[in-house]
Amino acid sequence: MRVLHAGAEVFPLVKTGGLADVMGALPQALVAQGADVRLVLPGLPAIVRGVDGQRLVCEIGPMFGAARISLRLGTVGFSGVPAYVVDAPRLYRRDGNPYLDASGAEWSDNLQRFALLGWVAAHLASGELDGDWVPDLVHAHDWHAALACAYMAAQPASPARSVFTVHNLAYQGLFDAHDFHLLGLPGRFMLPGALEFHGRFSFMKAGLAYAQRVTTVSPSYAAEIARPEFGCGLDGVIRARGVAVSGILNGVDGKVWDPASDTLIDARYCATALQGKARCKAALQQALRLAVDARAPVLAVVSRLTAQKGLDLLLQALPDLLAHGVQLAVQGTGDAALEAAFMAAAQAHAGRVAVRIAYDESLAHRMVAGADMILVPSRFEPCGLTQLYGLRYGTVPVVRRVGGLADTVVDASDEALAEDRATGFVFDAATPAALSDAVTRAVALWGHPGAWQRLMLRGMAQDFSWEPAAGHYMALYREMLGTELASD
Repeated sequence: MRVLHAGAEVFPLVKTGGLADVMGALPQALVAQGADVRLVLPGLPAIVRGVDGQRLVCEIGPMFGAARISLRLGTVGFSGVPAYVVDAPRLYRRDGNPYLDASGAEWSDNLQRFALLGWVAAHLASGELDGDWVPDLVHAHDWHAALACAYMAAQPASPARSVFTVHNLAYQGLFDAHDFHLLGLPGRFMLPGALEFHGRFSFMKAGLAYAQRVTTVSPSYAAEIARPEFGCGLDGVIRARGVAVSGILNGVDGKVWDPASDTLIDARYCATALQGKARCKAALQQALRLAVDARAPVLAVVSRLTAQKGLDLLLQALPDLLAHGVQLAVQGTGDAALEAAFMAAAQAHAGRVAVRIAYDESLAHRMVAGADMILVPSRFEPCGLTQLYGLRYGTVPVVRRVGGLADTVVDASDEALAEDRATGFVFDAATPAALSDAVTRAVALWGHPGAWQRLMLRGMAQDFSWEPAAGHYMALYREMLGTELASD
């Protein structure tokens, strides 16, 4: 079974969120289960540098505003997974964020940049670009690669099947209708049943409408996006796909996130030898200039600083949390107003609130290992990986009951604690009061070390590895490809 994964990011070369972690880990897990997997990636500077042993496959172009386009094949150094690099210097060779310029605005040529990625994936599927390896199935990830599904639909002779995974429906790749001609698709693709979206056109809708199967990164999110409150205007399209839409929960890369072997944290530990976690906490407090106090519960946030993530609720609840003796450590970037508000909170509560406006992978590991609790109060959350990292590191999640958070954290109710099922604290309403109540419950249990350790150990025992997720994807691929390929 030959599977081509198309996406804009791959950990650790380019990462802005969980998509990169999936593109880095899922292909490896699929290879371990017998699939022949390759990636196709845009030639961003870090990807050009990080894909080893590249050889020329073919020259493409000119097209999509690029005078020179080369398709090269190498291997992603850390994993050994083969990867095609779409080398188009005019479109991809620029520093900074893959999607945004230095001012935070979308790159003006994002249409061409990500149309090219989808076009290459589709033409690899047809065998036109590399006759030595033709995929049976193209798996496109998020809006950046979604157009692959439309280009494949425009080539009905192609035998390859297509899967589209929604990582976050809120980011849709919307462009002006007068630029539709730049895609090179037939006019019928600009109809309401196709890419057209309220007078514009949507890359995300291309994946939803034209992929044979649509997946999301958790079962609960698959159900939620079929409802208006979570559907971002596309809920009708999703409902129309019916059983073609399903959810498969993301996993955690155990080679990257494991407190027993993590070289980025201050002391290693595991479920049978937890002493290192206390050392991680003290080191984190010292590094962030929090008061070094083992008796103060540390609540960590490692997140984009956006309203989607519910972090405005945290700011409103902060006085109450501090009154309960909590220390708060925040790392992330995002909305300028939220960044400024968190920085002001840190200045007002020195020694009790620490904020780092950046994304630092090493510090993220130290925060997950050193905190007592990890907070994910999202208004919506397709899957969430931070709570999974917290569980693995014995850092108890406090989360809102949405999307993948609802699928992965069992609330520490009296009943769940008595039955040894609880793994964290869950709240329902997107309000400061509900958030504060959940943290207050967590702090109360934290004051009982024996009960708290049982909760930590139950979380650390959970299996959120990529192996089960890869098994679900393999089953989906086999279903789509039929029994002949299923037995290959």
